[in-house]
Amino acid sequence: MSDPESADGRSDLESRALEELRRKLKFFFMSPCEKNRSGGRRAWKLTIHILKITIITIQLILFGLSNERMVRFTEENLVTFKHLFLKDFQHRNNVYSIYTERQVNHHIHHAIMRYLTLQNVTVGNHVIEKIGGVFTPLSLCQEFYRHDNISPSTETFSIDPQVEKECFQIHPVQPFNQPTPPNLTLDLKRLLSVNIYLNLKAINLQTVRFDEFPDCYKFHITVELDNRARSGRVKVSLSSEVQISVCKDFNISGSNAVSHLMLVVAFDSLVILTCLLSLTLCIGSLRTGVQLLSEYSRYVSAHCGRSLRWCEWVEFIKGWHVFTIISDTLTITGSALKICIHSKELVSYRFCSTLLGTGTVLVWMGVLRYLGFFQKYNILILTLQAALPSVIRFSLCAVLIYLSYCFCGWIVLGPHHENFRSFNRVVYCLFSMINGDEVYSTFRKLREWSWVVWLFSRIYIYTFISIFTYMVLSLFIAIITDTYHTIRQDSVVMSEVEVFIVNSRNAAPRETDDLEKEDDPVGCSTLCCCSH
Repeated sequence: MSDPESADGRSDLESRALEELRRKLKFFFMSPCEKNRSGGRRAWKLTIHILKITIITIQLILFGLSNERMVRFTEENLVTFKHLFLKDFQHRNNVYSIYTERQVNHHIHHAIMRYLTLQNVTVGNHVIEKIGGVFTPLSLCQEFYRHDNISPSTETFSIDPQVEKECFQIHPVQPFNQPTPPNLTLDLKRLLSVNIYLNLKAINLQTVRFDEFPDCYKFHITVELDNRARSGRVKVSLSSEVQISVCKDFNISGSNAVSHLMLVVAFDSLVILTCLLSLTLCIGSLRTGVQLLSEYSRYVSAHCGRSLRWCEWVEFIKGWHVFTIISDTLTITGSALKICIHSKELVSYRFCSTLLGTGTVLVWMGVLRYLGFFQKYNILILTLQAALPSVIRFSLCAVLIYLSYCFCGWIVLGPHHENFRSFNRVVYCLFSMINGDEVYSTFRKLREWSWVVWLFSRIYIYTFISIFTYMVLSLFIAIITDTYHTIRQDSVVMSEVEVFIVNSRNAAPRETDDLEKEDDPVGCSTLCCCSH
């Protein structure tokens, strides 16, 4: 028979352990202001987050201005190449085409001769690439059918659809004043395409005015004459792939580029240190949450005879902390790349801008976590959280109807309307029509070839607008609005973890028990999406 005093002692220990667990849980779910009032603990994560928003935004703006100069230089060079290598190019034309055999020969000859005399023509610092002291040759490749014998007058043809490719090179020779014109032999009856490949180099000197070291650019240019449609219309286009590299040697007199570089590196280092500190604090909070989750799980298993539900797990593993960890990781990586870019060790502008841009979005959205501690500012998060399941189910049904209209419009109206010519264009066109754009132009651009197409197009567009603009969008807004009014009118439903905390006796210092309801962080883990 057990000793009553021993049983009372064990009961007292269990009671104290239970109250200690409740005290830990209540403190864990407190807002930063409540933690400061109850135990004098400073809101370090909130302070660091405000500092992060400030310095990361400044960093992004500075990098955006630098990136903008790089993009402007690349785009202006593309326009320059079109005017240099395309004969009689007009910038206002969307599609540049030629229609006669003479025009084809003149355009090819013009591109070749302009490349051979480039250094005597261009007003920029473009030069032909040299490899091992030798100028890079121009490459001209033509694609054509192996055999082609077509007689439209007798409606007969004989063709071998196997495509053959023939290439030859033209080497620039100094001096560039009067190069020898090349002899070209083109079989335009079998011709599918002609591609001219050029390699040029240039230096972006405009960055010197902003105390930045310039980059060296290598342009891989392709001039294409496309005759694959064999319709009598040869489409002419020019594309350019840019390769940015660090210049081998440079000397900038009277510039503050070195001092500017040191300031940029110091500022980026401050961003990295701040994000590392924030990352450390968030990992510590996640570790504390995992420990409390383990203790609470043992209590529920011992006293309730069940395991924890998914929503209870989510309350301890706070999604905002994971959100912040991802943001800090992206910003640290992007800042390190930015330092390497400014010091001319790397030139990964696109990857760096993606990391910094995504990190900035996440760090700004992270402010919602602190606004969520107050009921009056938490309405957006609660509305999105509550409406998300209904919105997903509703969107799934709407997408099925939308795709059916996309496929139908692509097949039926594609031959008669340029906005329905490809499936991607149909998706963009219909999405624009949902938002009220492209409605009139869609009607106006439709070519009325027959009354069947005319009638079908009217029924198609009228029914699509009626379903999606007047019904789908209205119902979508109604779901959000209904959820918003429900949250405003109904009281907050407490989870089982919150009920366990509220039942505490002396769970926290006295001043924390007299908080007003609107400032009470009950249910501050707003990512739990289960209902009781």
